[in-house]
Amino acid sequence: MLIERIWSGNSLRNFHYLIACPESGEALAVDPLEWQMCLDAARARGWQITQILNTHEHEDHTGGNAPLKAATGAKVLAHAGAASRIGGVDRGLNKGDLIRVGRTVELESLDTPGHTMTHVCLLSHTDTPALFCGDTLFNSGVGNCHNGGDPATLYETFAAQLMRLPEATQVYPGHEYMARNLEFTLDREPSNQEAAAALQQARRYQPTTVPVTTLAQEKRVNAFLRLGSPDLIARLREKFPDIGASPTPKTVFMKLRELRNRW
Repeated sequence: MLIERIWSGNSLRNFHYLIACPESGEALAVDPLEWQMCLDAARARGWQITQILNTHEHEDHTGGNAPLKAATGAKVLAHAGAASRIGGVDRGLNKGDLIRVGRTVELESLDTPGHTMTHVCLLSHTDTPALFCGDTLFNSGVGNCHNGGDPATLYETFAAQLMRLPEATQVYPGHEYMARNLEFTLDREPSNQEAAAALQQARRYQPTTVPVTTLAQEKRVNAFLRLGSPDLIARLREKFPDIGASPTPKTVFMKLRELRNRW
């Protein structure tokens, strides 16, 4: 499996991805808002975009569908429940559906509601798994729930699915927010030395050079994946005394999301 990460350079800080079969050159484009950049990148690699995948229905992920489909004839794939809102969807995806790209690439559709209620992530069936996670999981953060989502459902997506993936799983998010998210982690857990070191590095990165993280790394520096941290909980209790001495992981997640909404 070949992966090309494309930095959009737009104000929304989108990442787009091409996932290609090394044998056939067929490629799938993930959330190709800046569709011409995706098309140019595919042509430069000698790849043919045959499928387009939207992780969810928001326009900053679907806005390039029509022109890219017109240019390539690619089929559009998205969550079955989002198909009518997106329009032009050729294949509606459900939990566990497999997406094949060329002769060698196999991706599994994960039903991951929370940011919206019709969101999918893609998990590669490779020796080192790759997770194309849209607006569910970011580098050092998670998605908001402002436009059709639900934070309690987002927590369940993490608890029941994403936190159980292999530690080596590589994380490919839909936007680049690493430094800002690390600042939030340190605001909540100032004692997290690994997050502090990561923030120093992140401030030096250009968006094109932001490293691909793993789930293991995220569990060390992402506040939303550190729900049992005593220091984080103690500091959270200063804001929300009613959570008590031993809040549940769900309570910690929900309160973190509430703080991040206005932080």
